[in-house]
Amino acid sequence: MISNRESARRSRMRKQQQLDDLTNQAAQLRNQNGQIEMQISLQRRQYTTVEVENAILRAQLHELTQRLQSLTPVLGIAEEIGGTATGKPEIPAHLLRPWQLPYSERLTLATANTLQF
Repeated sequence: MISNRESARRSRMRKQQQLDDLTNQAAQLRNQNGQIEMQISLQRRQYTTVEVENAILRAQLHELTQRLQSLTPVLGIAEEIGGTATGKPEIPAHLLRPWQLPYSERLTLATANTLQF
């Protein structure tokens, strides 16, 4: 009879320990959840800021493109009237495509065999 009571007491202690462990784990998960929610909120604000900046840049691009298109005929007329070239320089290709490295086809990689120490 004493062993049954002792066994029941140990069982209650194990269950209490499991309950305490689960309670602590739930608190840690709530804490992590709060941190993740704060990070998501920050990322959303940054995303919104970038979206607004992109919209402004798109509007500026559109406006500048229209201005350029409206000035192109004026330059043509000025060339015809003046009889001389306006001296407008050609835009280098690497400036038109800044995301590409200039002279990228000429780049070569050195191997360990080609280097002499």
